[in-house]
Amino acid sequence: MTPDQVNAFYADPENQEPQGPPARRKAKLSEPVPVRFPEELLREIRDHAAAADRSVSNWIRRAVEHELARTRG
Repeated sequence: MTPDQVNAFYADPENQEPQGPPARRKAKLSEPVPVRFPEELLREIRDHAAAADRSVSNWIRRAVEHELARTRG
């Protein structure tokens, strides 16, 4: 489903009832780490996060995880 299709699906009140057990994060997150990016890079990050239907924080976290996994082996 595309993000637009998902939004249209959940716009119907009949599709807003929770199903199954609540989803929880797998691990607790540590304290926030302030990071600054040049405007152009932040714009790109926001674009990629939106295209992946993720928050900017989640997109950055996954990018860091991917880079760490790539450099480990």
